[in-house]
Amino acid sequence: MSLPKDDAAVLSTRWIEGVLLKRDVFSTVERGRFRSDAGECDAVLRRLDQVPWWSFLLARHLFARERKALTRARGLDVGPELLWAGRRALVRGFIDGVALHLAKPYGDIDYFKSAKAALHRLHRAGICHNDLAKEQNWLRGRDGRAYVTDFQLAACFRTRGQLFRIAAYEDLRHLLKHKRSYAPHALTPREKQILARKSVFANLWLATGKKLYRAITRGLFNFTDREGGGRRLVNDAPVLAELIRKNPEVRDTAIVAFADRRTGVGLYAFVEADRTTLEAKLRNELAAAKGPKPPEHIQVVHALPRDASGRPRTEILQLVAMNQLDLIEPMMASDTDRAFLKDILEQRKNLRDRFNFETRDLKLPFS
Repeated sequence: MSLPKDDAAVLSTRWIEGVLLKRDVFSTVERGRFRSDAGECDAVLRRLDQVPWWSFLLARHLFARERKALTRARGLDVGPELLWAGRRALVRGFIDGVALHLAKPYGDIDYFKSAKAALHRLHRAGICHNDLAKEQNWLRGRDGRAYVTDFQLAACFRTRGQLFRIAAYEDLRHLLKHKRSYAPHALTPREKQILARKSVFANLWLATGKKLYRAITRGLFNFTDREGGGRRLVNDAPVLAELIRKNPEVRDTAIVAFADRRTGVGLYAFVEADRTTLEAKLRNELAAAKGPKPPEHIQVVHALPRDASGRPRTEILQLVAMNQLDLIEPMMASDTDRAFLKDILEQRKNLRDRFNFETRDLKLPFS
């Protein structure tokens, strides 16, 4: 399915292709640069020309919801600004920040104050997001503030009727669930009451609609996890990790997912070992095991980045795999961390689908 001629004409002259962020049966999403009337800027493109015919009607419906919500949200400073919208493609501004599950703002009270204020502005404009249970739809900007993204399920209301109040309540309750995960000590008595009381609609959804939703998304559409790795990350990666660890030279491994233009989703294995030439041997071992499809990329590193508890920092490794290098810098706590990661960045494998963030006004981190 191709884009309408007018959409294609605009994108051919104003869009500079960049890094693929996501591709599923509802849209293709990529990061690049857009030549707006105010000049060239970082942006995100959603397009429908690569969705299968059997999901197109639903994809177009979700696209229309996002276009309407972003149009109404202009100037609110709560999410990406709508830069341009066609019939089957739209461009929104890029928010310089990372998703909540990557940022992990433990104890960051100011972040959740900002998130609550952003939600208040959104609701005052008559917009309910309806998909804020997902951590990837909350961003932590480089400025420390909260932003929301992915408005495909958003609803715009003319009046503050009962349906609006229910949807707004659920938006707030889902925000408070994230606050409970990262800053539980900051919950107020009123917020604890909200968390303890689901709306009637939410209870009905959990008992009926959510089961159908999971059956469709996990069965028909192959959606499984929040990082976008689907069944490969959830089912294949643990098996592959165990097979890799069987090699006596391997100390540990971490496998993350990345969007791939050819396969949709790729796997990237970071392997902690001393011998950097181990990759070929590992590939032969994985092929001989006749297990899941081997990772598209295997990178041997002397040490994996780890958090205070010793667990690999997969949130950083995922950004490396996705070539989102400029988003890593705010997550570094010291020059030691930067020096540690520099070698991993310089030897990274996924160079086919990359945007040249090292040039222009964007420079390679840690260089």
